[in-house]
Amino acid sequence: MSARRKKWIFIIGGGSVAALAAMFVAGSILAKKFEPYIRQQAIDYLSKRFESQVEVGRLSVDIPRVPPLKLLFTKGRGVLAQVTGEDIVMRHRGRRDVPPMFAIKHFHFDVDLGRVFDPAKSVALIHLDHMEIHIPPKGERPDLGGGGDAGPEPEGESMTSEVLIERVAIADSKLVILPRNKDRKPLEFELHKVILDSVQTQESMNYDATLTNAKPPGLILAKGQFGPWNAGSPSDTRLAGKYDFKDADLGVFKQIAGKLQSKGTFQGTLGAVNARGVADVPDFRLRMAGNPLFLHTEFETLVDGTNGNTVLKPVRATLNTTAFTTSGAVLKHEGDHRRTIELRVRMPDGELMDLLRLAMKAKPMMAGRIDMTAKVLIPPLEGRVKEKLVLDGRFKIRKGQFLRDAVQDKIDSLSRRGQGQPKNEAIDSVFSGMSGTFHLEDQNIRFNSLTFEVPGANVDIAGSYDLEADALDFAGSLRLKARVSQTMTGWKRWLLKPVDPLFAKNGAGTFLKIKVNGSSKEPKFSGGR
Repeated sequence: MSARRKKWIFIIGGGSVAALAAMFVAGSILAKKFEPYIRQQAIDYLSKRFESQVEVGRLSVDIPRVPPLKLLFTKGRGVLAQVTGEDIVMRHRGRRDVPPMFAIKHFHFDVDLGRVFDPAKSVALIHLDHMEIHIPPKGERPDLGGGGDAGPEPEGESMTSEVLIERVAIADSKLVILPRNKDRKPLEFELHKVILDSVQTQESMNYDATLTNAKPPGLILAKGQFGPWNAGSPSDTRLAGKYDFKDADLGVFKQIAGKLQSKGTFQGTLGAVNARGVADVPDFRLRMAGNPLFLHTEFETLVDGTNGNTVLKPVRATLNTTAFTTSGAVLKHEGDHRRTIELRVRMPDGELMDLLRLAMKAKPMMAGRIDMTAKVLIPPLEGRVKEKLVLDGRFKIRKGQFLRDAVQDKIDSLSRRGQGQPKNEAIDSVFSGMSGTFHLEDQNIRFNSLTFEVPGANVDIAGSYDLEADALDFAGSLRLKARVSQTMTGWKRWLLKPVDPLFAKNGAGTFLKIKVNGSSKEPKFSGGR
């Protein structure tokens, strides 16, 4: 072999080795470039998507062992690297006077290295674990016109490329609704499992969620649409869907108890949700009485997620056999630490026994049909108050009949005497009519006016009934159709005839002042002044 030929072989061989070495070095450099680039891409995406300053505790890219030359020739296509992050904190526009908008303990996802440098990037699935989402109150939205710092602009290559996230899986996380009043406890929802599909910046996404409601506590299964995320005002982010609310414990409230089951639909924003549905409480009860009754409702409500205020549009409900409608709100007034419940109730034809069983510890003393309107108030009272429930209303009872023989016997006797037939046993089990206005507070009912009617007699009284002590304290007047002598028999009738004119006044055959004391079990009637 000539010297010249050997020279060319040496040059070609050396060049090939150099070229291979150069490609190996290029592949190694390319492999090392992936991690900082992906890190910066992740930070930039989160910064721009949520207008937040991003703090990263740790972010690493685990690239599988692939020959550098393969990376160079394939540009990484088909090679999946796992991106892992810990202690990620996002503060909306750098604000530190409120909790961070997002705090993620751990996340990971796989990325095709061949797509990392593409203008449009795709991530099939991101796992987020132990994340906290803090939603600020609507009145404290960030100023989008200035202030705050969304973090430094990335250097070098523009980071405005499109990112398509096909699915996000959230586990063991928490949604916190911050109140306007800093002294008030936030509403917290435990997010056991949430799946979000097609997570794009300007589009809504589908979700499938399992979470625990804040108050009353209970399991919620929900499906629907969420977004697009409103970075400037998170509470205005839209959501809609359907839910199944199971085993909600009403016992967290001081006035009521029972297990609630509810299904329905909702739509609105994180800050204001309009919900429609049905709810059943098989064992609904007031704590002051403790008697369970079946409660069914068909409702529409508007809930302000930033402060827990709830507005009830007319709700159709059935308590045992009694149908009624209610409307009102659950509101937190200025200066109060807790919310106030304000309701209006309309009951045109209810079963009196249902109401008495709900409100009284003792067995119902009367049956009949009731027409009632009432205002219900549960204020945020504190101190030595027996019961917060406050009622104001009016009622009218038709076909009333007392369920205790001793009481009904006295009512029958009153009707016989009022009709001037004290010995007529055919006058028996007479129906009573009753109407009046009332005010219930601290387990005491005050009747400003109470009219009681049976055939031949009319009672107008006012007074109070202590529900806890079962104590009556009333005074008023008794009007009889018959004259006083006609209420007696035998010689007493003749003896009283001379005094008939003394009692026949105010348009009645007999007019008497009376007092009613004792208990609902054994009322005691006496003359008054």
